[in-house]
Amino acid sequence: MDDEGVSAQDRPVTTRAAANPRVRLLAGIAVLVLALDIVTKTVAVAQLEGREPVRILGGLIYLQLLRNPGAAFSLATGYTWVLTIVAIAVVVVIIRVARKLRSTGWAVALGLVLGGAIGNLTDRIFRAPGPLQGHVVDMVSPFAPDGRAFAVFNLADSAITCGGLLLVLLALLGREMDGSNARTKKDDTENE
Repeated sequence: MDDEGVSAQDRPVTTRAAANPRVRLLAGIAVLVLALDIVTKTVAVAQLEGREPVRILGGLIYLQLLRNPGAAFSLATGYTWVLTIVAIAVVVVIIRVARKLRSTGWAVALGLVLGGAIGNLTDRIFRAPGPLQGHVVDMVSPFAPDGRAFAVFNLADSAITCGGLLLVLLALLGREMDGSNARTKKDDTENE
């Protein structure tokens, strides 16, 4: 029982999820990624629109404004509305599974993916040519302009990629969302 005489079991799920420090970490990372993504895209549109690619770091990076109607690497350019629905589904799934979260690693990874997905989803909803068909603002072109050496991307894409890689690493290490270790569980089951 807490100070108000309500047990943890009787408290609504949303309250328990919000009280979970891992959920707060996930939300904080997602909000930070989203804010940084919005700022970098706003600056890119304001500073790079109509300009030749800007070479920095000795040509390691080129800053260039591109509007991407497709997915990563400009795939599925004719299916912007499908990509929008997929992004919405990813956001909903992450929010739904968050209440089960007890792992810091999973919180960081899912926060990165959530923030990046919302960042690109924001472009798809609010940017031209129209709702659910908007083009994502990309501006970082490694090694050569125009994506000739590698895909042009943005901060949201980077967050999604880093979060995805962390999720793969956690899975390979046997780390579960609930904070347990699948390998330890397997060893315990075999020893019984």
